Amino acid sequence: MAKKVVATLKTATGKDWAKVIKAVKSPKTGAYSFREEMVPVDKVQEFIAKK
Repeated sequence: MAKKVVATLKTATGKDWAKVIKAVKSPKTGAYSFREEMVPVDKVQEFIAKK
């Protein structure tokens, strides 16, 4: 599964968030589907390292 950080956002409370796009390839059809997730910036490395 490929993941990519595409944007960082700062909230009114000062906490930074990263938008992570996950691309998943179907083993049956070969088609890709994409999902967005918001992750705290300080957790991005852990999130990307997870499979």
